[in-house]
Amino acid sequence: MNNLIVDINADVGEGIGNESELLPLVSSCNIACGGHAGDNETMVKVIKEAKKNGVKIGAHPSFPDKEGFGRKPMDISCATLFKSLENQTNRLLKHLKHANAALHHIKPHGALYNLAAKDERTANVIVELMKCFALPIYLYVPYGSVIAEMAQKNNIPIIYEAFADRNYNDDLSLVSREYSNAIISDSEDMFNHVYGMIKNKKVKTVNGAHIHIEAHTFCVHGDNPEAIKLLKSLRLRLLENNIQIL
Repeated sequence: MNNLIVDINADVGEGIGNESELLPLVSSCNIACGGHAGDNETMVKVIKEAKKNGVKIGAHPSFPDKEGFGRKPMDISCATLFKSLENQTNRLLKHLKHANAALHHIKPHGALYNLAAKDERTANVIVELMKCFALPIYLYVPYGSVIAEMAQKNNIPIIYEAFADRNYNDDLSLVSREYSNAIISDSEDMFNHVYGMIKNKKVKTVNGAHIHIEAHTFCVHGDNPEAIKLLKSLRLRLLENNIQIL
């Protein structure tokens, strides 16, 4: 049987400071670029670490909300949001150019990511952002989302993403962090969660339903206190089951 190939990504540059341990365990990363977290110093440092480990680099722009870590939607105009996202991404691109590194993808952060999954106006802002860049840059999107559909209609290359350390509702939305069962912190539970999505293209929701899902990249949040331990275990178990991480 041919080996399956998946990508594992992590959100980095968010002030946790665990990138030297985290980046050797993933194949792509999403670097905070000043919206919810991150500054010039962290961007430069994480780019260097990503290059050292051969990790694909993505921009992780968000609502301009450092105080709330970009986890709640902001009531701002589309024009204001677009300009902020453009500035954030260009800021990272400047550092990538100096480091002779390439931008592989863009992945919106937090509330922006979740809102774009269901709201056309927000999704359109991100689609217009993607059109600003001449190089073929991927957009990480959730399966079955508004943003995925709009991106495809606009010929923007997408990669379906699922979350290795988050539980799902029946509509494929993530369980809110307000609930105690939002985050997966057990390594066996995480492996079963990810393996089911890879092999069966189904995710078991918190209600016990098995819903169709597609994903090629799986996110483990860098700010998860158990991130390093969980990633080490997940990598080992996937490789034992003939699933490569590239």
